[in-house]
Amino acid sequence: MSEIRPLPSAGLVQTYEHRFLRTVAVLSVRPKVTELVFVVYGRPLHPELFQVVQSRHIEYGSYRAKLQITTAGHVISWNYADLVLTEVATSAQHPLPELRRLICHRLRESRQERIQCRGGILYQVQFHLDRLSPEEFWAFQQELSLADQEPEGLYYKFASNGRIAVGAVSYMHPECRQRCFRIQAFHTFPDDYAIVKTESLFQLP
Repeated sequence: MSEIRPLPSAGLVQTYEHRFLRTVAVLSVRPKVTELVFVVYGRPLHPELFQVVQSRHIEYGSYRAKLQITTAGHVISWNYADLVLTEVATSAQHPLPELRRLICHRLRESRQERIQCRGGILYQVQFHLDRLSPEEFWAFQQELSLADQEPEGLYYKFASNGRIAVGAVSYMHPECRQRCFRIQAFHTFPDDYAIVKTESLFQLP
């Protein structure tokens, strides 16, 4: 897969339904970066497992997707016919089921994974953890805040936790095509001057 980078505005999503919760002052209670895990399931997960602060439903052609920004990271649920894949980035301390767990890794440094599903459906993901200098971190977070103006993206800025004046930021950018769905996610962790980047691809045969 290509290097993770912000995508241009795709403008291809046919049906949107999204909920904005910016009036809720959710604190930046992120887990430590060293506690993060990346998990993929071949099933849906119960919605009450996560504290969701922003969400969006997407329908495009023959597949559907639900994007959620949570206090710890994100949840992506992708559905085609009777196949459901659920991707989760969260804290290792968060209780998660083991049934039909396909991938489970600590979110450290860089990693790529690939799953060939039934019916020729392909799932690929790469994730990366960047530790930056304070100056580089705040410059990136400021640049990421401009993504709030993109209508296709999903953006949330958390309130400060009190230790640092500016809260964490999460941003998800979907790109829809007839045979594939690509989603990039960025999560900042001000206490650690760290950024988690993921890029996931769901591809039809």
